[in-house]
Amino acid sequence: MLWIPVLLLAATASVVACARLFRAAVRAADPRFRLTAGRGDPAARPLGLAETAFLVGGPARVAEVTLVAMARRGRLLLAHTGWATAVADRPADALEGAVLDALGPGLQLPVAELRAEVAASAEIRALGERLGAARLAVPTEIRSLVAGALRQLRRTVLGVAAAGLVSLLLLPHGGHSAAEVAGWFGLPLLLGAGSLVIARVDLAPYGRWATPLGAEAVRGAERHEALALAVHGVRAVHEPQFRAALTVRTAA
Repeated sequence: MLWIPVLLLAATASVVACARLFRAAVRAADPRFRLTAGRGDPAARPLGLAETAFLVGGPARVAEVTLVAMARRGRLLLAHTGWATAVADRPADALEGAVLDALGPGLQLPVAELRAEVAASAEIRALGERLGAARLAVPTEIRSLVAGALRQLRRTVLGVAAAGLVSLLLLPHGGHSAAEVAGWFGLPLLLGAGSLVIARVDLAPYGRWATPLGAEAVRGAERHEALALAVHGVRAVHEPQFRAALTVRTAA
């Protein structure tokens, strides 16, 4: 009856994954990480370009917005071949400083590499921390904790389903019917799948970049044409050369 040890492993994996998700949910419920605004909270000030970009698409979107904004002001060349070249040698703000620092003394990099380095910069991390302190962005700690728990549980559900199929089709049942084997594997599968369904409702806000308060602020920003790139990403870029530079794949 080899299917029984397989069942025990599947059940253990499911319980462990659900326990990790429960731990993440408890952590997210800590009063320090409450995402909803209380009654009487002051209205958030209008969001800037970088703030809107972070709340919609995270660090990568901020990097894209910064590169396009610099290119439109003539401070950065974005070639259709996928390379970026600095024109300005002094930054106008902290995010431009992150771009110039990433470009280095050569002042030229493939756009994909430059975008990744800018997204990982201390300046964008500081922006995320400020938005988190204002309760507009989900704290990085909570977002990572919830996302990791959900990934593990999804993999576990697929693994339990695969183990059940292997046990049904390939392993001897030792006098047990196929229905009995399927029923036993259905228990850990139901536990994992049910937890995913509940998490989709209760933990959905913690897997996004913006909190409900931040999402409300973004909805207000969507009415401003100047923030279209921050909200909609590359598809809002009208200049063919810039769009090509941001989407082409180049070898460094």
